Amino acid sequence: MTGLLRDLAALVDPRRVWGDVEDLVAYTNDATHRRELPAAVVAPESADEVAAVLRYANQRGIPVIPRGAGTGLAGGAVPVSGGLVLDLKRLNRILEIDHKNLTATVECGVVTGHFQREVEARGLFYPPDPQSLAVCTIGGNVATRAGGPRGVKYGTTKDYVLGLEAVLPDGSVISYGGKSVKMSAGYDLARVFTGSEGTLGVITKVTLRLLVLPPSRRIMIAAFPELDSAAEAVSALIARGAEPSMLEMLDRIAVTSLQRYLPLGLPPDLEAFLIIEVDGHPAKVEEDCALVAEVCREYGVHEVRVARDAAEAERIVQARRALFPAAARAAPNLVIEDATVPRTQVPAMVRAIRRIAERHQVLISITGHIGDGNLHPGIIMDRRFPESVRRAEQAMAEIAREALNLGGTLSGEHGIGLLKAPFLEWEFGEAGVSLMRRLKRAFDPHGIMNPGKILGGGTAGVRD
Repeated sequence: MTGLLRDLAALVDPRRVWGDVEDLVAYTNDATHRRELPAAVVAPESADEVAAVLRYANQRGIPVIPRGAGTGLAGGAVPVSGGLVLDLKRLNRILEIDHKNLTATVECGVVTGHFQREVEARGLFYPPDPQSLAVCTIGGNVATRAGGPRGVKYGTTKDYVLGLEAVLPDGSVISYGGKSVKMSAGYDLARVFTGSEGTLGVITKVTLRLLVLPPSRRIMIAAFPELDSAAEAVSALIARGAEPSMLEMLDRIAVTSLQRYLPLGLPPDLEAFLIIEVDGHPAKVEEDCALVAEVCREYGVHEVRVARDAAEAERIVQARRALFPAAARAAPNLVIEDATVPRTQVPAMVRAIRRIAERHQVLISITGHIGDGNLHPGIIMDRRFPESVRRAEQAMAEIAREALNLGGTLSGEHGIGLLKAPFLEWEFGEAGVSLMRRLKRAFDPHGIMNPGKILGGGTAGVRD
């Protein structure tokens, strides 16, 4: 056992410290990226143990990579220079669900889908629903400002964080916020940590805002002959006052992959499909369904199909969640982009992605949470061939640049991680990124927290 492993075993139960290669290899990747082996992995079970490990690492300048479930799509939880992975899944207690205050307090390792089920069993509702909710954790969601299909109506994780507890690199513990609906005291440290991707410290506990569970919901699929007409219909739906709780788009490439994995009986010769959910009071749901169908007809829809019952509705939702694994099975390698633009610019962004795919001779499927402008172009490539990787990287950079040109952002919900660190200055300018670096140094003067992520300094791109 190395000195590092011996030291860590003195801080936590030795059975929760790993240094064998067969254990470490599981921590080299997230959903899209693979990097090098960490030096060790430690799995704390409390904020005190997190503090002890950070204090030790900070004194010795050892990089620390906080990790939830490893489902990220931007390389945010992968080691780039060895270091110590902090596996946070054992901090997994739901500490309180407060029905009267409509809040919940949870540890960072609570699985999002499990939390949602617990909340809904009490007639309450936690809307953020990342595609990986069956395995992803609340801490990871907060660290990346994760979203999901329901973002079009309900917003993303950042809109539900009322307060949090975090451990700083020197081992000190801070708390900010709580159950109060309003708070205007000091700098908003909860907001600073929300979206920080493990670069400032480790989030260990979160207080979340809840809603009352909507009494009714309805799922529809609208099939369009043309991708452009589907995108235009989305803009029209929003402009006409429709309030869908989900408004997703899948193009023909995505649907072809999906139906090999989970058949839905969709016409194979059409170009675009919208998955639309409306929820709320039953009368409002019926009204919104009628409006959706009316607008879709105005834009040349081929068919609008309404789920017959709850079972069929759930099958449609699960099919959308299965899209990434289905596409990954069908493609040699896949990079899921996260370009986000104002909703009125969605048609222009769709057309730009198609031009970029043609220019670089890469196959790009277009899916995403189109109702809030968050597109997920899936760039298909083969890492065995350098030219395929080069074209994919060029396409990825151009998609990012085009989103910014249209008034959008580099990321709507995946975060920056390694993948988009080279582009950060395109969005915020030299002065903005310089300020972020100074903020990072204030929290983490020795630079141990998740080095290379967001602000660069590690290996970026899509190469292994």
